[in-house]
Amino acid sequence: MAKIDLTDYTLGELKGLLFDIDKEIRDRQQQEVGKARERILAIARDAGLPTEQLLAGTVPKPRYRNPLDPAQTWSGRGRQPKWVLDALAGGKTLDELESPTPAGS
Repeated sequence: MAKIDLTDYTLGELKGLLFDIDKEIRDRQQQEVGKARERILAIARDAGLPTEQLLAGTVPKPRYRNPLDPAQTWSGRGRQPKWVLDALAGGKTLDELESPTPAGS
């Protein structure tokens, strides 16, 4: 990036330039946040997730858990993950994949 010679600017001009730069930075940040939000919502739609839940900031509790890898869960909404499809193809039922309700829930 080329260095800009600011020595000939008055203090008022420098402050005005700073104001304009700050405004431009805020505007571009808002644009980037908007673009990121749209990409995130598109990914959620492609994955079959309800965007209302994403916008509300709530994530459904897992209803099903992979017996072979308990870290893999599914809420029962949206597209079934591969491990669910594989388990169903292997003769399991959704009831068998249902996650036990933790005590106190």
